Amino acid sequence: MSARRALIVRGGWEGHRPVEATDLFVPFLEREGFAVRIEESNEVYADAQVMDETDLIVQCVTMSTISDQALKGLRSAVERGTGLAGWHGGIADSYRNSSDYLQLIGGQFATHPSKRPDERRGDETDNFLRYRVEVTDLGRTHGIMAGIDDFTLDTEQYWVLADDLNDVLATTTHPVQPYHPWHRPVASPAVWTRLWGAGRIFVATPGHSPSVLGDVNVRTIVERGMLWTSRTASE
Repeated sequence: MSARRALIVRGGWEGHRPVEATDLFVPFLEREGFAVRIEESNEVYADAQVMDETDLIVQCVTMSTISDQALKGLRSAVERGTGLAGWHGGIADSYRNSSDYLQLIGGQFATHPSKRPDERRGDETDNFLRYRVEVTDLGRTHGIMAGIDDFTLDTEQYWVLADDLNDVLATTTHPVQPYHPWHRPVASPAVWTRLWGAGRIFVATPGHSPSVLGDVNVRTIVERGMLWTSRTASE
């Protein structure tokens, strides 16, 4: 029996440490029977032969750009059944120049609210908040979230613009604060899946750094999400 094939595509903004973050999951994928290929450029998506042989794409590319040919290859591969999975800005804040990519993923990073002005130090921790990830009713019936209750993180809390084609497995709520301009709490999807043609998509918004990915809940969700998304996953 031939191994399943996983393609890790990483790069973009270095602040999300794409090499270290994706390296965390290579041993897991190999234990699960995947032959893992790693690419530092998304141009691999334009290679139809590679895409046809790939069961799972794990993308960790924050911002950056994507060519028309690569995007067409990615969308076509997912539509034909290749799974696409990722976390945080590596999938939900990729390729801001492309509305077609946004439609494929179903959610786009808008902001991560900051701490109170008097608590800010001028570094990335200005945007680290203590917040809850809350499992939805749908999430409680889904294998990705099995046995996971609501949990708390201290990291960036993503505000995501999304559509209702997503199956939302967990949410997070941005509270009203006197130093922010919104006037009522705003709920954002924190974990979702999406069906696209014959393919499956998985997104988790926690994952700013390897330490966040090391949280037992986050890591379990991401690992299960990758397996669920793979072309050869069982129902």
